[in-house]
Amino acid sequence: MVQAKILIWYRADLRLHDHEPLQTAVAEMQAMSAQIVPVYCFDPRQFGQTSFGFPKTGAFRAQFLLESVADLRRSLRAIGSDLVVRQGLPEVIIPQLVQQLGITAVYYHREITSEETAVETTLQQALNALSVTFTPFWGHTLYHPDDLPFELCQLPELFTHFRKQVEKQSTVNPVLRSPTQLPPLPTVEPGDLPQLADLGLAAPAHDDRAVLAFKGGETAGLARLQHYIWQQDCLKVYKETRNGMLGANYSSKFSPWLSLGCLSPRYIYEQVQQYETERVQNDSTYWLVFELLWRDYFRFVCAKHGDRVFRRSGLQGIAIAWKQDWQRFDRWRNGTTGFPLIDANMQELAATGFISNRGRQNVASFLTKNLGIDWRMGAEWFESLLLDYDVCSNWGNWNYTAGVGNDARGFRFFNILKQSKDYDPNGEYVKHWLPALIKVPNSKVHEPWKLLPVEQQRFGVRIGVDYPQPLVDLFKSAAANETLYNAAVKAG
Repeated sequence: MVQAKILIWYRADLRLHDHEPLQTAVAEMQAMSAQIVPVYCFDPRQFGQTSFGFPKTGAFRAQFLLESVADLRRSLRAIGSDLVVRQGLPEVIIPQLVQQLGITAVYYHREITSEETAVETTLQQALNALSVTFTPFWGHTLYHPDDLPFELCQLPELFTHFRKQVEKQSTVNPVLRSPTQLPPLPTVEPGDLPQLADLGLAAPAHDDRAVLAFKGGETAGLARLQHYIWQQDCLKVYKETRNGMLGANYSSKFSPWLSLGCLSPRYIYEQVQQYETERVQNDSTYWLVFELLWRDYFRFVCAKHGDRVFRRSGLQGIAIAWKQDWQRFDRWRNGTTGFPLIDANMQELAATGFISNRGRQNVASFLTKNLGIDWRMGAEWFESLLLDYDVCSNWGNWNYTAGVGNDARGFRFFNILKQSKDYDPNGEYVKHWLPALIKVPNSKVHEPWKLLPVEQQRFGVRIGVDYPQPLVDLFKSAAANETLYNAAVKAG
């Protein structure tokens, strides 16, 4: 009898816990002494350029990825195995390993967006030619598609309808435990992890103003969860603090680890349930699960609608006359729009690879509703810079904010001045990131263009020199873009 050799193709699932492909292979190992070969490929396409010419994976996320892969390798070595690391196209590398090692099956977590599924399809064809089983699993969401109260093709177009049906009729599957022992690899060169320079990137500089020193990997992700939920006891006030912008604990900050699969959403859910049993159950504990539901929803939306999420007209097919104004776009991405809340967020993003959820909503609204710029440019800029980039959540959220996606509320304009005063009333956040405004009184810091010349001299800031004049009139620009939006909706 030929011994089974199972290759585990790791992608955005860089963990041992709650990993069904690995657990299935372990069960076969125990039943028939199968060998298990974990593999990760650094795909050069992920380090190319987006359609608008931005680095597809910027230095912050690339560093986080390298740390995550290194941590997975350490974890596998600790239980007797190792991680085979290669640089190259998975559809080329994996068939080579299959032939070299006599692999009989490949297990993996499937993806649902076009670039990722194209790789799966090509690899499937190559493995079919080699008579090797290629088995997909689902592992990125809280709820499994098989447990939804509807087929994915019948997914509700409104999040609220989705949430109510799922909460009433579906259950979350139990977390799969991490294996404690794996067999050693067959004779194979494990391979070295690349350096950032090998990926065409320079090491990102650390900025002491960052909310958190994010470190990639399952180990760091589990530690962050333990710190936030159990040690600092922050979960009980999550709903009240989640719209903050300064400090490590205004929100969970789990998203970078979720995006690479270092943390399983089901594991987070399990920890929330345990917290509710042992400490407190309230709106805040529910709200963290509510946010995981939004994450599920965007992935299911992409599974249902495919490439529509990437189209200029979005999921709703609204042909808005978006601009591709690079001069204004550069002012936005460089944080020099003259609106402190926008500029502080964009400078934080550029310096750290992370901004708050409240910040993301505001900068996206400003780009689309005030500047009228093609929302896909913003989505790709986020793809390039964000530590926690998740293709479904990023593009789903940009569809939503641009008014062309699911659950969109028409022309939903964020009043940047009201948002500034509601969520940064004392100007602490904008002063943290915009040192030119540090001496401006709190009552004036969100509208620096109103400073009189004598005040500018007193507070050490020259508007138009040390800090820019506003790029647009906030309300006139929104009104003009609302007219364009409404015309497009009517025409559609």
